[in-house]
Amino acid sequence: MNTYKRISAKEAKEILKNNNCLLLDIRDYHDYEESHDPQSFHLSGDNLPLFIKTTHKATPLLVLCYHGNSSQQIAEYLIENDFLEVYSIDGGYEAWLKISC
Repeated sequence: MNTYKRISAKEAKEILKNNNCLLLDIRDYHDYEESHDPQSFHLSGDNLPLFIKTTHKATPLLVLCYHGNSSQQIAEYLIENDFLEVYSIDGGYEAWLKISC
């Protein structure tokens, strides 16, 4: 059985820079609109079913939430829906911002 991996924001930035992958921001719409990485895709309950249906299962996925907790649940859900390479970013958006500076 496949499982997701927990990685640091620094590791996630390297994967994003060097691979053809998707950065999924699962924070609520308001916070996403207020501030997000321009490379990210806002994944929500509204677009999750379509995302699962239309995204190639071999696409590496980086999941970003507020602090790195909710991303683990979504990462597990994506694995259960046959995605092969899924990462949960420890520290979430706060850690992501710290590395961006």
